[in-house]
Amino acid sequence: MNNWTKPGKFRLIVILGPTASGKTELAARLAHKISGEIISADSRQVYRRMTIGTGKDLEDYTIDGTPVPFHLIDIAEPGYEYNVFEFLKDFRNAFNSITGRGNTPVICGGSGMYLDAIVNRYRMKKIKTNPYLMEALQAKSDDELREILKHSGTLHNTTDLTDRVRMIRAILIPKETKSEEIETSPLPDFDPVLIGINFNRDQLRKRITERLEKRIQNGMIKEVEQLLKEGLTPGQLKFYGLEYRYITSYLESEISYDEMFRLLNIAIHQFSKRQMTWYRKMEREGKQIHWIDGTLGIDEKIRLSMDLINN
Repeated sequence: MNNWTKPGKFRLIVILGPTASGKTELAARLAHKISGEIISADSRQVYRRMTIGTGKDLEDYTIDGTPVPFHLIDIAEPGYEYNVFEFLKDFRNAFNSITGRGNTPVICGGSGMYLDAIVNRYRMKKIKTNPYLMEALQAKSDDELREILKHSGTLHNTTDLTDRVRMIRAILIPKETKSEEIETSPLPDFDPVLIGINFNRDQLRKRITERLEKRIQNGMIKEVEQLLKEGLTPGQLKFYGLEYRYITSYLESEISYDEMFRLLNIAIHQFSKRQMTWYRKMEREGKQIHWIDGTLGIDEKIRLSMDLINN
């Protein structure tokens, strides 16, 4: 039994940060040290055979020859439209399973909406969504979302124009088919400790570019080729985010290799900025994120994380 349970409340460790910040390594090593199990909070790592492009870094889940248990990775087939509603259900089941074994859940991920859904304890109804519209809306700025709402005829007094999730849902729901009257069950009672990995802008830009080069060398283009051979359409693959969008465009001869790399590199940098925007929003809403200097060695990061957990 771990030492971080409180009467009626479980400790939940959350490791977050922008892409290429080293979240997986810290989360896995920390989980190994405290008898923890990882719950992925990544909207794309749920898909099988989408490994390099989603940055699963599965090799990080083995520490000194011992595997670290993980959940919500490789649980759906490519082409399936996994969503936040299902994530909350699966998170709750994984959390209960882990704590039932006396272990500590360690969340690892950079999908702001998924992390927000956990920390702010979302309750959602299941709706049939248009994935292409969802992707298009998520790529828009807050100002663009506000303009869409203002001209949609669906803006009302209760719409929060400062919250991306609420704005996107306010746009989506009137356009969707009839909602299924299924609501997520309440999340378990937990006491979250949020630990973020932080790099300055120049350091992060260098890490992002180096990581992209490594992924391409390790077969990311072949991974996308194989998914196309399996029958996924270019439109489906482009839905799954930056790497799949630009590599698919390259394989479809819509852009050159050099253009693909340049545009993808820029897009990942922009994505990392949007991730930080999510985290700043969480902080404005009163959630304390304990930031750790990403340039520190892994042993020092673990020591600092342990200090935060034990406080």
